[in-house]
Amino acid sequence: MSDDFPHEKKYQTKDPATLSESLSELFARRGYGRVLGNQELVQMWEQVAGPALAKQTRVRNLRNGVLEIAVRSSALISQLVSFQQDELLNRIHQDFAKFKVRGLKFKLQGNLKK
Repeated sequence: MSDDFPHEKKYQTKDPATLSESLSELFARRGYGRVLGNQELVQMWEQVAGPALAKQTRVRNLRNGVLEIAVRSSALISQLVSFQQDELLNRIHQDFAKFKVRGLKFKLQGNLKK
């Protein structure tokens, strides 16, 4: 702004964002980055749960530190909540701390597909 226009406000501008910064922000807003993140969560769950449990469950999402798991039967949900939840969460904390999982939530979904 020049002194020729004394009534104009002078704004302090920051440097323009790079293309990669702009694209990263756009992808984050649109949720495109979740695909890779979800695949990592699936792999993590398969390792933590083991093959038998992984066949009967699926990762739905990770929201606010709570890993949501779809489970094939209500009997399995009961077993997980009563007997295995703490152990599974401890394994996640020990081996996969980067995901910052604070809790597990199990939801019934009878028609699981891989």
